Amino acid sequence: MGRMDTKSRQRSSAEPAGPARHATIGSPRRVPHGGCAGCLARPLAICASIPAHETGALEAAAGEVLLPAGATLAHEGDPRREVYTVTRGMLRRVRLLPDGRRLVAGFLMAGDFIGFSGAAQYRHTLEAVTDCVLCVFTMQSMRLLCHQYPELESGMLAQACGELDATRASLMLLARLGPAERLAGFLVELGERQQRRGGPAGHVDLPMTRADIADHLGLTIETVSRSFTKLRQGGAIAFEDPRRIDLVDVPALRSAAGL
Repeated sequence: MGRMDTKSRQRSSAEPAGPARHATIGSPRRVPHGGCAGCLARPLAICASIPAHETGALEAAAGEVLLPAGATLAHEGDPRREVYTVTRGMLRRVRLLPDGRRLVAGFLMAGDFIGFSGAAQYRHTLEAVTDCVLCVFTMQSMRLLCHQYPELESGMLAQACGELDATRASLMLLARLGPAERLAGFLVELGERQQRRGGPAGHVDLPMTRADIADHLGLTIETVSRSFTKLRQGGAIAFEDPRRIDLVDVPALRSAAGL
């Protein structure tokens, strides 16, 4: 969610370098499913509701998609024929407005499910921020699995409700908070998501670009950079690598964001 004018599309010197736009970006590649054993995303995914000794049904129906950084999994408006669970990496949900502005609706991480929707088409373009691996199911095979395992559908609904809550929180954040406060909330919430996936407490990794963050928070790249500087000078965060942020004063960040 955000706005982006012409000036803000220019990369600032403080922004980490992303994939070169003129480079050839690979396409999604489908491979046989490697099995559920040892999947680190399983505890957070909808398939956690299926007992480990019964995952053979999942493995028989699933394939895997290998998505290199910068590649597109699906475009807004494409027919929604498949659903996915992210098992590794990060994707962004993107929508382009008629005037050319780009909105980043959110970021998807390991354990997140893609495809719970009443729409026949994808509502967002799904792009890989990093190299990603996803489990893929046809809509028909997922329906059969939900019939066989009702808990699977309950897991989808729970994730959808969680996304709705996060969307409402984001709308409040955009409507009521200033730039530095928006950034504080983004860092805290992303850090907590990463911690649930095994990351260290009080730390957040930012594989996305500053432009992604700007288009998510409704700011310009320059404003995002100034907000990082403000939080750093205030002692709330610290970093040497702009992609790896230490959350030095989490209570202050949460207070600023109204969390």
